[in-house]
Amino acid sequence: MADLSNLAGLGSDPSGEIDSSASSANNRSLRLAEKEKRKGEADPFGLAVKYLSQVEAGTVVRGNDELERNMLVVETVALSKGLPSEVITVLLDLALSLNAGTGNCARVLKFLIPATVVPQEAIVKGVSWLCVGKMPMNAQVLFVRWVLTVFDLIDCKDNLRSIYGFIFSFVTEENLCPFICHLLYLLTMREHGELQPFLTQLLALYKVFRPDLVTLSLPSRVRTGFKNHNSTWKVALSAVQRKNKGAVLVDQSLSLDVKEKPSTRKRVRCHLSIPPLSSAFNSNSNKKVFCLQELRSFRELLENIHNIELPAQMGSLLGSALALHYLDCVQDESASLRLNFWLGHSLQEEFLLCPVDGSSDNTSEACRFLSTILFSQQFLQEGFSSTESFLYKFLSVWDGCLLRPQILDLLSDIPLMPSFYMHKLLFEPLKQLYFTSTVFFKCSIIECLNSMLIKWLTWHSVSALEGGLDISLNSNSTMTMTLSGFMDSVMELVRFVGLLASEGLRLENCHVLLLNQTLAFYETVCDMFLKYSLPLIIMPPAGVFYPALFATDSVSVDRLGYIMYRYRKNLTLAKKQEQQREQTFHISRNTYKEFNRNLQAMVNSMWNSWWCIPGSDIEIDKDLISLSKVAEPWCRFDLIHHPALFSYAIEFHQRCWPERKNVDLGSIKTGKYWNWYMEFLFNQGFDGLNNFIQTNTGHGSGLSSQDDRTKTL
Repeated sequence: MADLSNLAGLGSDPSGEIDSSASSANNRSLRLAEKEKRKGEADPFGLAVKYLSQVEAGTVVRGNDELERNMLVVETVALSKGLPSEVITVLLDLALSLNAGTGNCARVLKFLIPATVVPQEAIVKGVSWLCVGKMPMNAQVLFVRWVLTVFDLIDCKDNLRSIYGFIFSFVTEENLCPFICHLLYLLTMREHGELQPFLTQLLALYKVFRPDLVTLSLPSRVRTGFKNHNSTWKVALSAVQRKNKGAVLVDQSLSLDVKEKPSTRKRVRCHLSIPPLSSAFNSNSNKKVFCLQELRSFRELLENIHNIELPAQMGSLLGSALALHYLDCVQDESASLRLNFWLGHSLQEEFLLCPVDGSSDNTSEACRFLSTILFSQQFLQEGFSSTESFLYKFLSVWDGCLLRPQILDLLSDIPLMPSFYMHKLLFEPLKQLYFTSTVFFKCSIIECLNSMLIKWLTWHSVSALEGGLDISLNSNSTMTMTLSGFMDSVMELVRFVGLLASEGLRLENCHVLLLNQTLAFYETVCDMFLKYSLPLIIMPPAGVFYPALFATDSVSVDRLGYIMYRYRKNLTLAKKQEQQREQTFHISRNTYKEFNRNLQAMVNSMWNSWWCIPGSDIEIDKDLISLSKVAEPWCRFDLIHHPALFSYAIEFHQRCWPERKNVDLGSIKTGKYWNWYMEFLFNQGFDGLNNFIQTNTGHGSGLSSQDDRTKTL
């Protein structure tokens, strides 16, 4: 019995230990489950991503509350904070594999907003899903549109470019073609542009049938053929980036147009900053390239010029002098196209679709952006075609105040254009602004057009030195213009400024600032033949000449004297070459007649005291003159009584006859005092008048004032 009891005792103890161990294990499992539950409650996004990564093909979608709940969690985070790169990979694979159904494929793509970067391998895998042909066409289009939107957030593009041929194969799909072409445009490098001989022959045949559609030598100026289809993603991306305080910038070259009403909310500007230089290749790539951002000197540029690859963002070239040197040296047409594409899109997005609202922050940012463009254009010594196109559109909506200095400086860089385009694109909008603005804006317009004319003439003078009969519109264009066409454009510009100046001086009562800006313009015009080798001479209209002749400030009168002196020099040389038959183009006889008429009016009024000549432009009725009760009106505009020179005559009289109480200015014309007065007057700095008097009257060459005669041509 004892043994049995002992056996019973031994049998009961192990049973208790087993029960205790099982209970402890159950408690531990409960604690772990509770901990996991609390962890899941603390990180529902992580659990949702984990769940979605485990969704397999054939999963029931309709009525699946768990799938919907996890999808909603991820969607909320994506639209508020953006998604990490690893989550982008998971969700893109979920969507394109259609494991969660066709409806959820489109839904996932729409909220697939990256917070930082997009992994390249995710895009490559997505293209492989396209090749399977499993997705419906609307899902394929949506995927390619999404790739276009996040293109410059892709961490590297080497592998993506390695499947260029696979992407190109989708060009035959009618619905995909516009978006695939856009993607290929962004991916294409120099090595992709090589055409096989059989493709060249096929294109040649196409050109025979449709020469208007096929050009084997592509022009440098092309219109942007990619429309904006991605406004929804654009809004979401902008919202995420605002919340992330600009940690990641959307590439300027691919940001998409979103039309917003300025009154609804303040728009965040994302194009008005020049992106930093960054390579288009992975730093670990085996390609032998030299990145532009690594350049430190012009010598390094020359040593590596054949190994340099263009940056990922072409807009970054504008911020670097060395990069602009490279752009100018290589004359790469593809680089010019890409830069103009980015620049034109940025200008249109920020200034045409969503204008600057006038706040100090936005205005200063826009000012810096336009100043950078101006610096680049001045560095390259020519304007960008995209800037030119933007200005033609912007002038029609410009108020004349916003960013005036920058806009007018850009306007002065507009290259030469045929005369039949000038009226509609340039003259009409400027005319409306000119006649409805202040005198200071009128001065700015005249100054801008003067600068434009100087650049046109300089460009022509360079072409003339090179011996070319045709003038290239700019270095990146194959378009040329004949000399006669160039002269027509210059003539239209000069006549337009003459019209603006004449009416402006009339409206502003011959304001001295406007008059001097106008005379500065005609200082350029009067020397076009001698200084710029252009056989064209255009005289100023009466509405400019006579206000300057009878001006009350001495600077204007002196500048008119210089202008008439230079006109005589140019016409004299032109006449000499015509007689020797050294030039093809001839100066019109009307130009000589107009010059002689102005010359006689100026000499007679200032030198001979015959300011009112019968039959001349300034003939005034005698009865009207008598009503003024001015004594000896015929001599009121000579070198002594002229309103602009009257104070100098008074000062000279006081120096010569300090004891006289009564002023007799007529005594200045007697004897040696006249020559002394002329010397005194010209010592005041009136070089223009001095040259005019000596050239046209012979004063200073031994002739007396009585023997002087007007030397007409």
